[in-house]
Amino acid sequence: MDMKSVESKWQAKWEKSKLNVFNKKNADKKLYVLEMFSYPSGANLHVGHWYNYGPTDSYARFKKMQGFEVFQPMGFDAFGLPAENYAIKTGIHPKDSTEKNIATMETQLRNMGAMFDWTAEIKTCEEDYYKWTQWLFLQLYKKGLAYRKEALVNWCPSCETVLANEQVIDTKCERCGSVVHRKDMTQWFFKITDYAEELLEDLDGLDWPEKTKLMQKNWIGRSTGCEIEFECETGDTITVFTTRPDTVFGVNYVVLAPEHPLVEKLKEAHPEQAEAIDAYVRYAAEANDIERLSTAREKTGVYTGAYAIHPLTGKKIPVYLADYVLYSYGTGAVMAVAAHDERDYAFATKYGLPITQVIQKVGGETVLPFCEDGILVNSGEFDGLSGDEARDAIAVHLTKIGKGCKKVNYRLRDWSVSRQRYWGAPIPIVHCEKCGVVPVPEKDLPVKLPYDVEFRPTGKSPLASHDGFMNCTCPACGGKAKRDPDTLDTFVCSSWYYLRYPEANNDKHAFTKEVADKMSPVDVYVGGAEHACMHLLYARFITKALRDMGYLSFDEPFKRLVHQGVILGPDGNRMSKSKGNVVSPDKYVDEFGSDIFRLYLMFGFSYTEGGPWNDDGIKSIARFLEKVERLVQKTGEIEKEGSAEITADEKNLNYAKHYAIKNITRDVEAFSFNTSVARIMEYVNALQKYDADKETKNVTFYKDCIDDLIRILAPFAPHFAEELWEMRGHKDSVFEESYPEFDPQALVKDEVEYAVQVNSKIKTKMMIGASLSNEEIQELVASHPDVSPLLEGKTVKKCIVVKGRLVNLIVG
Repeated sequence: MDMKSVESKWQAKWEKSKLNVFNKKNADKKLYVLEMFSYPSGANLHVGHWYNYGPTDSYARFKKMQGFEVFQPMGFDAFGLPAENYAIKTGIHPKDSTEKNIATMETQLRNMGAMFDWTAEIKTCEEDYYKWTQWLFLQLYKKGLAYRKEALVNWCPSCETVLANEQVIDTKCERCGSVVHRKDMTQWFFKITDYAEELLEDLDGLDWPEKTKLMQKNWIGRSTGCEIEFECETGDTITVFTTRPDTVFGVNYVVLAPEHPLVEKLKEAHPEQAEAIDAYVRYAAEANDIERLSTAREKTGVYTGAYAIHPLTGKKIPVYLADYVLYSYGTGAVMAVAAHDERDYAFATKYGLPITQVIQKVGGETVLPFCEDGILVNSGEFDGLSGDEARDAIAVHLTKIGKGCKKVNYRLRDWSVSRQRYWGAPIPIVHCEKCGVVPVPEKDLPVKLPYDVEFRPTGKSPLASHDGFMNCTCPACGGKAKRDPDTLDTFVCSSWYYLRYPEANNDKHAFTKEVADKMSPVDVYVGGAEHACMHLLYARFITKALRDMGYLSFDEPFKRLVHQGVILGPDGNRMSKSKGNVVSPDKYVDEFGSDIFRLYLMFGFSYTEGGPWNDDGIKSIARFLEKVERLVQKTGEIEKEGSAEITADEKNLNYAKHYAIKNITRDVEAFSFNTSVARIMEYVNALQKYDADKETKNVTFYKDCIDDLIRILAPFAPHFAEELWEMRGHKDSVFEESYPEFDPQALVKDEVEYAVQVNSKIKTKMMIGASLSNEEIQELVASHPDVSPLLEGKTVKKCIVVKGRLVNLIVG
C-alpha cells in the first residue's frame, strides 16, 4: 500500500465530510480531549510533539468510536520568550517568523492525520485572542487580584527580563540557563496567594499523577505554626513565623533578611554599624534565593547594633542580618534557636552567640543541635510538656498576652506577570500623572502590539522606546498619559486558553458561561510534567478566580491529567542541537508514512515513561501492517461460503478476539498504548493461524473477525484502517463504527491447557475440559500416554489441581 497517497486521500475526505468537527448538537455526549498546545519557536514539529499528539489522538479516536462526541482542538502558544529568542537569533521579526512557523506546523499537524477540529484553532499572538487575555487582566484588576508594587524579582541578565519563581530552576533561567540575579523592580502581580488553601485542598479530588499533585503541594508549601512579636528598641515590632513555638524560650537572637525595611532604621539608630550593614546587604544581593537557602552555603551575617525584647522572658537579645533569611518568604525575620536548629546552630557557633537548650530527648542523651520533639526544659511554667501539647500551650499563652497567635503560612508567592519583552500581550493599563494607574476601558481593547519596534533586549521594555505606543490619552481625565511598557507573562495566555477553544470565533466575548459550563472542564488533558508548578497551577488559579467572579460554575480546569514521557536522543540524553542528538520525525514520515510512525511511537515506548530513541523496530511495524493488509486482501478473495459450524477453531479465534478487545479497551483508557498494540499483534497472529490451519472456514464468522480487526486497529492507524475498511466494501468511515465490545462468555474456554506434573516435575501439557471435576481430571491425566507409564506399579497418593493451570500427581 502506498501509505503517503492513502494518507492524503483520507485527510481530504475527512476535511470534506467534516468528520473531525465537533457537533454541538451532541454536546450532552461531549468528551473534551486536549493536548497542551505547542510553541512555534522552531520551524518544524519534533519527536516530542509527535509523541504528545499522535498517541493522544489515538485515545480520542478510540473514545469517538465508543460513542463520545469528542472535542479535540489545536492551537499555538505563540507569544513569549521561545518565539522572541528565535526571532532574535534569526534576525526575522517575531510576528513574521511565528506566522511562518505556525503555517509549517499546521501542515505537519494535518499530515499527522489527527482528528483536530481546526474550526476552533487559536493563536495567542493574534489580536482576536490577546484582546481577551487583556480582558482577563482587567477582570482580575477590578476584583483586586491584579496589583502593582516594587519588589525583589528574578532577573535573567541574558534574556533581560523578569522570571517568575517557577521559571528559575536550580538558580538558573529555565529558558537560557543563565544564572538568575535579584533586583528591585516595579511589577504587576496576580494574587494567587488568596487561593493557596483552596489550590491545596482541591488537589486530592483530581485524577492527576500523584507526583504532580505532590509537587504542587510542596510548591504551595502550607505550614502551620505561630507568629511571635519581638519589640525592637526602635519601637518597631519584629514579627516572626515559626512552626516550633515550643522552642521560644531558647531564642537568643533575632535575624532579619538583608532586604527587610527595618534595616534602614537600624542603621540610623546605630551609625557605627552602617558601613558593615551596607557591605553585607550588597554581598547578599549578589546571590539568588536558591543559593542563599542552600544548606551547603556558609552561614554569614552582620550585627546591627540593635536589640529586641524577648516576649516571654523580657531579656534583651541582639538583632542580626543574615542572607539565609528571605524577605520574600514568611515575615522576612526569624527567631534563632541555636540549640534546636542546624542553621541557627552553625550561625551561633561561628559568631560566638549563646546556645540555650530548651528541649530534652526522651530516654537518651541530648546532642545539640537537637531538632526533634522532646520534653521542654528551661521553659518556665511549660517545663515537662512536649510536642503538640507544648506548641499549643505556648501559642495560647502568646495570644492571651498579645504577643502572638496561631498562623498558617504558605511558601507560595504571588505570581509576577510583568515582562520586559516585546513579544507578548501589552498590559492594558495607562499611567496618568493626575489620575495614577488607570485601566484601559474594555471597549478600547485590544491594546495593539505595534509592529515597528526594536525587539532586541536592552535591559528595559522594548515598548518603552516606541513613542507612538507609549503616548496616549488618559481614559479618566482626557489628559496626557503613558501606557504600561511591559507585556504579560506568556503563562497568562495559556492559563485560560481551554475556555476559548469552544468559542474560538466569538467576537463578542472571551467565552460565555453557558458554553463554558457545558464544555468544560477538560475531561482529559495531556502534556509534559515540567509544567506542574507553572501552567497547571496558574490555570487552576485563573479558573477559581473566574468562578468567583461569576463567569464559571466549576472549580478545576482539568479533570484528568496524563503526562507523556520524554523521548531521549539515541545516546540516552535529552535531545539538543548542541549535542547533535536531535531526531527529526520528518524523514521517517516521508519514508514510512504517519500511521507507521505513530504506531511505532506507541509500540516502542511506554507512553508515560518515554526512553531513548531507537528506530530498529520501525521496519517491523511496516511489515506488521503489510501482514494485516494481506489478511484483508485474502479475505476479499474468499468466494465460497464454507461451513457455518462453530468448531473449536472458531471458538479459539473468538477467544483471541475478545481477549484482545478486553485488554485493549482497558489499556487505551490507561494510555498504555504499547500493550494495546501488542494485543492487536496477538490477534493478527490468531487470524493467521486460523487462516492457515482451517481449510473449510466459517466464512461469515471469519469476515466478521477481519472487520473487527479493522475496527480495533482504526484508532492506532487511522488512514490505513480507512483504506482497509473501504477495501472490504464499506461505504462509510470506519470512525462512524462502534468500537468492538468484549463478550465475557467468549472468554470462558471449553478446554484449557494444563501443565501436567508427576512428583512436581513437568511431564507434558494437555487440553482438559473446563467443566470436569477434580476426580475426572485425575482419571484423564492418568490415562495420558506420556503419564500412564510413569504410574505403573505405583499408587497416586495425592492429586493437586490448580484450576486452569496445572495438575500434579504425587505418586509413591
